[in-house]
Amino acid sequence: MSTQQIDVQIMGQSYVLGCPEGGQERLLSAVRKVDEAMCKIRDAGKIKARDRIAVLAALNVAFEQSDLAPAVLPEPVPADTEQRLRQLLERLDSSLAQDGQLI
Repeated sequence: MSTQQIDVQIMGQSYVLGCPEGGQERLLSAVRKVDEAMCKIRDAGKIKARDRIAVLAALNVAFEQSDLAPAVLPEPVPADTEQRLRQLLERLDSSLAQDGQLI
C-alpha cells in the first residue's frame, strides 16, 4: 500500500504526516480533533507547555473514543445463534438459486 505525505497544522505548528492511500479524510478528521482538543486546553490558560497540552489532549480524545467503542463494537454472537444464521443463509441461497432471480 502506498503512502502520501500531508502537511497539517496542529495548534499553529506545522507537521508532515504519512498517510495511507485513501486515508486522507480520516487523517484530517483526526488532526482536527487533536487540534481542537489542544487549542481548548491551551485557551483555558492553565497549562502552557506544549508537551503537557499534547498529553492531556491525547488522553481526552482517547477517553472520548473509549466511550464510543461499546456502542460501535457488536457483542459476540452466541454459537447456537451463529449456527441458526448459517442454516437460514443456506436456505435463502437455495431458494434464490432455484428462482434464478435476486429480486
